[in-house]
Amino acid sequence: MAKFSKRSKDNLKTCHPDLQRLFNEVVKHFDCTVICGLRSEEDQNEAFRKGHSKVQFPNSKHNTLHNLPSNAVDVVPYPIEWENTPRMKFFIGYVLGTAKQMNINVTSGIDWDGDTFLKDTNFFDHPHFQI
Repeated sequence: MAKFSKRSKDNLKTCHPDLQRLFNEVVKHFDCTVICGLRSEEDQNEAFRKGHSKVQFPNSKHNTLHNLPSNAVDVVPYPIEWENTPRMKFFIGYVLGTAKQMNINVTSGIDWDGDTFLKDTNFFDHPHFQI
């Protein structure tokens, strides 16, 4: 059984309790890494500058005022293979299926509106999950 590294655990602790419950279940069956949860103003604006986000601080679900839990998390399968899109999509499907079984309403960064049609998405953010 896979388990999170200290860094992943620390990143996940910054997230909404439902995201914590979800990914603590996912990692039992699918090894993964939590890249980030709550983002600082500097980190969010850097993600925007690099094209990893479409919004600047504080308009991301990764950003909350007063250091409340993040409503978004970036998680990828481990080992990390950024260019392995089929594996990323397989992981996303696994996460969404697990969330459904746990009655946690989550959307992914490849299906922002949650309609299961990907052709209406123009910004693919494979690691991103949000409540």
